[in-house]
Amino acid sequence: MGGSGGGYFNITRPDELAKKLRESEEESQNIEFETKVSAYINELLTEYNDRDVDAITKHLESIKEALKKDIEGTVDLLYGGSVTKHTYVDGLSDVDALVLINSTELEKSSPTEVKDYFFRRLQERLPKTEIVKGNLAVTVRYKDIEIQLLPAIKIPGGFKIADSDGMRWSRIHPNRFTALLTSVNQQCNGKVVPTIKIAKSIIATFPENRKLSGYHVESLAVDIFKDYDGPKTTKSMLKYFFSEGSTRVLNPIKDKTGQSLYVDEYLGEANSLGRKIVADSLGRIGRKIKNADGAQSMDQWKNLLGNIHG
Repeated sequence: MGGSGGGYFNITRPDELAKKLRESEEESQNIEFETKVSAYINELLTEYNDRDVDAITKHLESIKEALKKDIEGTVDLLYGGSVTKHTYVDGLSDVDALVLINSTELEKSSPTEVKDYFFRRLQERLPKTEIVKGNLAVTVRYKDIEIQLLPAIKIPGGFKIADSDGMRWSRIHPNRFTALLTSVNQQCNGKVVPTIKIAKSIIATFPENRKLSGYHVESLAVDIFKDYDGPKTTKSMLKYFFSEGSTRVLNPIKDKTGQSLYVDEYLGEANSLGRKIVADSLGRIGRKIKNADGAQSMDQWKNLLGNIHG
């Protein structure tokens, strides 16, 4: 009796074949959907990245010229905030600048006296621009941007700025957080910074009592992505930011620069009402993203991002 050698034919049943075809179609649809949403997000990022920063540079140069008038030594601006960290979004981010005072008579002055000097000089130079003096900084409010100026004195290994009550000098390390953000961004294939930009844009549409400061968003992102092992795409990371952020925002984040104890002191202690209100808004965005993905709805994604377009 001769054997056929095989014995059985690998015949796929019709229902199994139909299942495999459906799975293949769903996979193709998922890829197409992911590609479309990612392309839309990249369009927004291109707009942000292409927006003109020349105006900011001109404003800062004008400020520098005003501040160094009639004093010896040097006055330099160290751009902080989102400009240095490349998370700036035109119209949504303030510009912070440390005003470095070196070898001038102002070095022996108190923070209050230095701010008074800044205030007077800027009023003289920019008479049609609103100038506001606060506890820590002098703010110049242009039509297109607000620029906060923090007086700083150069010392070995760092700088001194006004402490929380604005009366005394306090040592800070402004580059520590920037270095940390850069490291986490590199670990995530450069996708943390674009994720922050889109997240900032969405959060800017929140009611005033539910918004986060730009520095808080950046610090929250570093905390969320420092051990991230998910897909390294802006779309996936944006979804993760809002779902994780709604929990992590309930606890204070330490300020790496030393400028204050926590970056989010304005929200109060852990699990405060203010934190719960913000957590609710972040969670809502996370659920909207999840629902849009579940329905594979490009329209839902556009509705979510449409408010920040333009």
